[in-house]
Amino acid sequence: MSLPRGFLDELRARVSIVDVVGKKVRLIRKGHEYSGLCPFHNEKTPSFTVSADKGFYHCFGCGAHGDVLSFEMQANGLSFMEAVERLAAQAGLEVPQSTPEEAARSKRAATVLEAIEAACRFYEQRLRMPEGREALAYAARRALSEETIGRFRLGYAPAGNALKAALVRDGLEEALLEEAGLVGRPDDGRSPYDILRNRLVFPITDRRGRVIAFGGRILGDGQPKYLNSPDTPVFHKGQVLYGLAQARAAALERGRVVVAEGYMDVIAMSQAGIADAVAPLGTALTEGHLAELWKLADEPVLCFDGDAAGQRAARRAAERALPELKPGRSLRFAAIVGGKDPDELIKAQGAGAMEAVLAEARPLADLLWEMIAGGRDVSTPERRAALDRDVVELCGRIKDESVREHYRRELKNRAFALFRPPRPAWSGPKGRGKRPWREPEPGAVATPPPGRPRDANELQLAAALTVRPVYALRHLESLFRVRLADDGARTYLDAVLAVLADVTEDADDAALAALLAARLPEAVRAPHVEHAERLRLEDLAPFDLDARISDLVATLKDRALAEEIGAVQAAMEREFSEVLWLRLRALRQERERLRGLDGEA
Repeated sequence: MSLPRGFLDELRARVSIVDVVGKKVRLIRKGHEYSGLCPFHNEKTPSFTVSADKGFYHCFGCGAHGDVLSFEMQANGLSFMEAVERLAAQAGLEVPQSTPEEAARSKRAATVLEAIEAACRFYEQRLRMPEGREALAYAARRALSEETIGRFRLGYAPAGNALKAALVRDGLEEALLEEAGLVGRPDDGRSPYDILRNRLVFPITDRRGRVIAFGGRILGDGQPKYLNSPDTPVFHKGQVLYGLAQARAAALERGRVVVAEGYMDVIAMSQAGIADAVAPLGTALTEGHLAELWKLADEPVLCFDGDAAGQRAARRAAERALPELKPGRSLRFAAIVGGKDPDELIKAQGAGAMEAVLAEARPLADLLWEMIAGGRDVSTPERRAALDRDVVELCGRIKDESVREHYRRELKNRAFALFRPPRPAWSGPKGRGKRPWREPEPGAVATPPPGRPRDANELQLAAALTVRPVYALRHLESLFRVRLADDGARTYLDAVLAVLADVTEDADDAALAALLAARLPEAVRAPHVEHAERLRLEDLAPFDLDARISDLVATLKDRALAEEIGAVQAAMEREFSEVLWLRLRALRQERERLRGLDGEA
């Protein structure tokens, strides 16, 4: 829906950006501007500035910038129209409708919402009446407090058609009740009937807290156990998350949102102090759900039961998320062992146990690797090739080019680690079999033969690995195939690979650098550390440095292949043979493949 430019200008003029931001940030006035701690990233020294005169905010720390509308959207996880409607209500402005048809739809939706709200009050009242005793007793057995019952507005739907009778008596038409999803009409044309009967009722709200539908749990042995309202003009099950209105503030404040499987999981976690939990409405996560979740947190935590059904749900969610991934936007997965759900775990061990499960949530990459490699036999070249094929196919579902490439590298590195046979521990300068490393004689390091200039790419590669040894750990196989002409660079690379070949656990750059400093002679390391300082490689972000190293490795591999191709061609000119021809073809194919990987190391 488009809005007149004049309306948006008037809205920005009427709403004070200082007042809106001040609800989230403690602002201190400094001349014509205000400052405070940025709400969009963690900081100890204020770098967030609000200009009342210019009507914008800016953070010098994280770069967040915008006007009152963008702040309302980002700070509260709202869509553009939701932000407009909320600020317009504060300013006493009526949001204009673009067409008469849109105005009519908006008016009808408001009428439907009024009918649903009336039904919610009816259900709440019936829970407190004698006919609601069984439902109230069920809530007590589930250890729900009065405060929790009130916060989630739980109710009771009596047997029969009590809701329809009450609302019709209050002047609502049956056609409106049917449109609102409160009653259903039999196929034989008889009178409409209440959809929810003899059930504990869970009101379902939109992001603004308006009741838009209901879920109901049967009291007794009837089926289905849970029943939701049908889709209506104001309710689309695949786009709504239960508990979102209650969880929104906590999720935005904490930067985390937890996705559970059902109503009671959300309510139990909320009551236990885990206030950032939501749940889909009995369906698998959809693209609409994911979009809602990513408005609240960069990496929503999906917490499914530890049973087979829960794990299937986790895998479906992972596959659904792949095409939607963006830089900085992913999922994490937590699982409760022992077949318990969050409600059961909290009752048995308390909220601390549930928080511990969430803290151990695995990244999406771990689950994807488990999906394609878990329990898989890779004992033959054909089976390893099949795993490589599946990695390419899985990563191909990711639309974002940057994320796709990083996943492809990550999973291929894991495949390499799986394929690589165990290596004996390296015990000093005895070597490692593939390319033995011997400690150089004093004065022999980094000295090129007379008449041969030092290669800038080779020296830069060695220097970069002093800053980013994690790259070498993740790409051992690739670096083994790099041939360096420079004695100093080659000596250092051999030494690094010899040490890192024995590292079996993940480590960061600082830990690996300390290990290399302890294991390698200073004469081997120092020239390359100094060269890295001259090039200011430490100023580069890890991602940028990884890309530079990958480019260097690709360049050096391409150069080596070109030299070998030239040598084979020269040999063929002297004397042709089928063996040389086959070798030449293989080298050319390898060079084409390398270039097709766009710089992959």
